[in-house]
Amino acid sequence: MSLDLPEPVAPATCSRAGCRADAAWRIDWRNPRIHSADRTKTWVACDAHRDYLREFLAARDFPVEVGPLLPSEAGR
Repeated sequence: MSLDLPEPVAPATCSRAGCRADAAWRIDWRNPRIHSADRTKTWVACDAHRDYLREFLAARDFPVEVGPLLPSEAGR
């Protein structure tokens, strides 16, 4: 009898340039000048860069939502 266990999910790496830390946050955003409301992009962030990345996007008037990165999303 064999169990088909899911493959382990690799940790996601922070989207901040040069950062190699594991991500714990999901930042969903879109550029309303070129994307419709149903088109979003996702960055991931470590604790240290969550606010930096959110503020970077918000300063450009991009709609931004921040939430925890679930373990099942980390390997996407």
